[in-house]
Amino acid sequence: MAEEGEDEGTVPFPVASDFWPHGDVTRAFDVFNEATGRAKRAVFIVDPEGVIRWSNVYTESLPASSELIYELEQM
Repeated sequence: MAEEGEDEGTVPFPVASDFWPHGDVTRAFDVFNEATGRAKRAVFIVDPEGVIRWSNVYTESLPASSELIYELEQM
């Protein structure tokens, strides 16, 4: 467990998050749930040029990391 003020972990890539009431990013990606005011559970793999190479919206839980690794290896 990290001490107060320390990072619990980092990843070598950018991660985006967009919460209500803002919702600009989630609306742009068509994953904003108007009924709940929250983003749908979704994963987007975006290449260095900003092109979405893979995406999926999940109704239950997010995917296992093995699914994402598989998709990355196919690129």
